[in-house]
Amino acid sequence: MTIASISQEPHTPTPPSMNRGVSLMRAFGWINLAVLVALLLNNVLVVSAGFSGPLELGSGLAKSYPFWVLMGMAIILPVIYVFRGPALELREDAERINRANVYIIRGCFFAVLFVGLFDTVIAFMRVENLLVMLTGETLVKNFARSHFVGQYIHIPLILCGFVVAAFTRGLGFTWLAFMIVLAELVIVISRFLFSYEQALMGDLVRYWYAALFLFASAHTLFADAHVRVDVLYAGFRDRKKGAVNGIGTVLLGITTCWTIIVIGFGHARAIINSPVTNFEISQTGSSGLFIKYQMAAFLAVFAITMLIQFVSYLFEAYADYRGDPGKRQTAPAAH
Repeated sequence: MTIASISQEPHTPTPPSMNRGVSLMRAFGWINLAVLVALLLNNVLVVSAGFSGPLELGSGLAKSYPFWVLMGMAIILPVIYVFRGPALELREDAERINRANVYIIRGCFFAVLFVGLFDTVIAFMRVENLLVMLTGETLVKNFARSHFVGQYIHIPLILCGFVVAAFTRGLGFTWLAFMIVLAELVIVISRFLFSYEQALMGDLVRYWYAALFLFASAHTLFADAHVRVDVLYAGFRDRKKGAVNGIGTVLLGITTCWTIIVIGFGHARAIINSPVTNFEISQTGSSGLFIKYQMAAFLAVFAITMLIQFVSYLFEAYADYRGDPGKRQTAPAAH
């Protein structure tokens, strides 16, 4: 052993998060998430106080200043967090974002489960005139109004869903699929054996089907279980896969999500805001479920959870491109 080898200090690699490229990537991702939160907060002001949404900023500074203030904060705060906050690796940051997204999706799952079950019971009692036997005339009339059911039945059930989600693990998509099959079975038995059918039965199946496909999309991306239509990707090395995933995430994934969000929340009469604020129901009226407005909100849940997941996916893709250790193993994607 030579003196040179004894005196030589071990080389400590620079943490990936200290790399300038990593910091810029993290800043880009967190700015996207912060702008999302800012836009949702601004949307509350749009529908409640008449301020300007992202598609009507030409209406003057008096109506649009909350938007600009929130957007400014959404750019400054993430930059401070990334460059002044704790140094995190890309994969660690991606995992933290994914955990938050999993909670949102899990809360939405329990929300649609509770709302679907309770609203089905209420609709059945409303159609069969059973509410008169249990409640007063005033409450019977209120249960025929979507605004009343939405505010005093659905919203508390949605909040309960997120409370339950805080104490559970797993996303529950298997159980939701089972509930859909069970609901279809009830429809078949009641229709062909008892010649009984109501609009509420079909509404429930459509409601849960929409939730299943739109809520599960983000988790499918995380598990790399989506279908890839390609002939080249499977043969790429991890570095090239990371580059392809990163570029595709920015150019196709994130931009698509932002398009849905901006158009859906563009103003008070936008395609998501209008049905939700009016508690819109289907043409079946009081004979069906009062959940059509929530199906419009499902589009927002889809875009929001996919955007969050795409940011996490982007961090992992850049980590793969850099060759960072700790790559998450997933099942091979279908082709």
